[in-house]
Amino acid sequence: MYNSDTPLRAELPSSKKLLRSTVLAAISALVLLFAVVLPAEYGVDPTGLGRVLRMTDMGDIKQQLAAEAAADAAAYPSSAQAPAPAQPTAPKIEWRDETPFTLTPGEGTEIKLTMAAGAKAQYLWVVEGGEVNFDTHGDAPGKSISYEKGRAVSSDEGVLEAEFTGNHGWFWRNRGKSNVTVILRTRGDYTAIKK
Repeated sequence: MYNSDTPLRAELPSSKKLLRSTVLAAISALVLLFAVVLPAEYGVDPTGLGRVLRMTDMGDIKQQLAAEAAADAAAYPSSAQAPAPAQPTAPKIEWRDETPFTLTPGEGTEIKLTMAAGAKAQYLWVVEGGEVNFDTHGDAPGKSISYEKGRAVSSDEGVLEAEFTGNHGWFWRNRGKSNVTVILRTRGDYTAIKK
């Protein structure tokens, strides 16, 4: 297909013109880098032109947001991490007891397992609609122990091993501004579960 005539050699730009165009393009790129890109993206303004064009303000805001995101990632590492690769499907755990309950703002409740010394109970609890403070502990006449405490937690799981014969379990308190539902699932070596 024939669209245009082949240009004559005299119509092509000379090496000198090509070199001049390349140098002008490089200078333009550097001017844009120092006057627009660095101030707008990083808040760096070596020429002062970024402040005149109000690009530096935009870059400062971006840097503040990046610093806040890094601080949040450090404070809450699990939310900042990339999702873990898919694991093979584990067999479904069959729980012996499932105890759901609702906590209004400021309300607390306690659930205990009656266990012999050295007995183990596997547990999993999740909070729907918010987070809770919790205290995992045990007590018996003349004995008490604190296993673990947490603030603003939405779930926990593990194995509770009784240090002594008595009652071992959890106390939850809703410090949020709306109702939450906690679902406790347990199985293992305990004789009773009571509120």
